[in-house]
Amino acid sequence: MVLERQRQPLRPAELPEPEPATGQVQIAVHACGVCRTDLHILDGELAEPKLPLVMGHQIVGTVREVGDGVERLAPGDRVGVPWLGWTCGVCRYCRSGRENLCDRARFTGYDIDGGYAEVAVADARFCFPIPEGYPDAQAAPLLCAGLIGYRALRLVGEAERIGFYGFGAAAHILCQVAVHQGRRVFAFTREGDEETQAFARRLGAEWAGGSEETPPEELDGAIVFAPVGALMTAALRVSAKGARIISAGIHMSDIPSFPYAELWEERTLGSVANLTRRDGEEFIALAPEVPVATEVEVYPLGKANRALDDLRAGRFRGAAVLSVASSGS
Repeated sequence: MVLERQRQPLRPAELPEPEPATGQVQIAVHACGVCRTDLHILDGELAEPKLPLVMGHQIVGTVREVGDGVERLAPGDRVGVPWLGWTCGVCRYCRSGRENLCDRARFTGYDIDGGYAEVAVADARFCFPIPEGYPDAQAAPLLCAGLIGYRALRLVGEAERIGFYGFGAAAHILCQVAVHQGRRVFAFTREGDEETQAFARRLGAEWAGGSEETPPEELDGAIVFAPVGALMTAALRVSAKGARIISAGIHMSDIPSFPYAELWEERTLGSVANLTRRDGEEFIALAPEVPVATEVEVYPLGKANRALDDLRAGRFRGAAVLSVASSGS
């Protein structure tokens, strides 16, 4: 399913089968998660993607062929491919353990063709083994919703009382991780969305309410998953001294102005960008220990446009996943 121009639907296409270059692997795609970042690319909110483009950066599949120089993977290995698809290894960020900020980073499904396809190629360095026990569709959301959420969770520090603003693909995974770590989760949803609030409580949140409601206790930290800048200040207003408020999105509407008094007492606003391989290795090892259970809505590959529309409209809980095995028009 190919994006030829932003703000236009994807179209089905037959493309030449990509061959793995040095350091790459060719992957038979089984499933690919549908992410809000895909919407930002489609809608033109993230400028200058490679066009035409195969989107999709939560790929689960089997290695079919390895390029020259690949030693850690072999044909038959089941792997996952995340958003961060390549880094230079020599810039000041890469050399200081911050490859997520690489000056020349390239991203799967944005600079590099991704997983809305039957076959993909990926840099072997940025492929993660998929734990046994996770079917393909259930594993796909771990590769962005899980990984980026996990990095955001790390950035809120040791917060005990943590707020999640927006309870979709990432929050439903991270709620389980936070509860496993002994944190107390407070979930914020669209006003009046009682079904999602009940979903959050079922996953371990001790309180759930609307995004403008005041929780029963101050927050020690919060992660804003919804791309709404006003939620950053909403979280700030209900936060305790020293709280960290982290935006987990790659795109967000502007943050409105607010009184300095709301930020004082060592509260901070921050963002998370991309992921590192360390994040991936840690989270992929942690997920089966929790164990994280992903709730997914599965669509055939040919229904990618419907999946994106349903994500935009909030028509499902958890995450959307394209199943290549059951693709159809």
